[in-house]
Amino acid sequence: MSETEIKALITLIDDPDEQVYQQVRDRLLSLGGPVMPELEHAWEMEGQGDLFRHRVEDLLHEIHLNITYDRLSAWRKSGGDDLLEGALAVCRYRYAELDERQVKARLATLRQDIWLEINDNLTAFEKVRVFNHIFYQVHGFKGNKRNYHAPQNSYINEVLEGHRGNPLSLAIIYQLVAEELELPLRGVNLPNHFVLAYLDETGVAASEFGHAGVLFYVNAFSQGDILGKAEIDEFLGKLDLPADESFYQPCTNIDIIRRLLNNLLNSYDKLRDSERAEDMRKLLRAL
Repeated sequence: MSETEIKALITLIDDPDEQVYQQVRDRLLSLGGPVMPELEHAWEMEGQGDLFRHRVEDLLHEIHLNITYDRLSAWRKSGGDDLLEGALAVCRYRYAELDERQVKARLATLRQDIWLEINDNLTAFEKVRVFNHIFYQVHGFKGNKRNYHAPQNSYINEVLEGHRGNPLSLAIIYQLVAEELELPLRGVNLPNHFVLAYLDETGVAASEFGHAGVLFYVNAFSQGDILGKAEIDEFLGKLDLPADESFYQPCTNIDIIRRLLNNLLNSYDKLRDSERAEDMRKLLRAL
């Protein structure tokens, strides 16, 4: 569709006939991202009425939501191997103008600072201790206990900037940096919590913990505390839950981003922000 045709459609946005508007709305939504600059320009023009501006805002929101949905859907269909891509797609929902290069640069700085202190002669425990020192003491990351349910705790760009997050967002950043350092740390989807498993690459840990492949666990929300299987057992016992295998083994990246969206859904529900909560429900369907 030409620019002239798009502008003609936009002039009909405030048509009082609801049927006309619905046809215009459907057509503009089908055009997607390319029509957004024209809509933004039209919104900024002087003399536009409240109905026009309200409908343009609705269209911009819906187009942006659809773009996020499509990005998440494509990521899932590709296998979800790139955890950062999934997390960035979620960030883009809330921060349309996000500079993803800046997010990657902050992760690269973390990775560089830890890499300078780690060497192959260290044991797995020693590597995690070094990682924790740089991550928590030097860079100052910590769990946001005061505003635990705040939505910003679930957007990694916010967590990287403010150094405060919830168990999941801190674990995502921890895992992303660990992957770059070739440390075998992967997320574990515990009920009401989220930790990381340090995978055993020798096979020795299976006899000690009873779950093949896991050497120990790391609690990213609690300054990187190292946990054993007994601590996971105790945690599940307090919740009166059976020791299901999935609570001890790494989950997929798709599981992680699905949980991230669920966390946001719960956050927006607590804030009684029904519109954003409904957006999260739609994005969950992409996964």
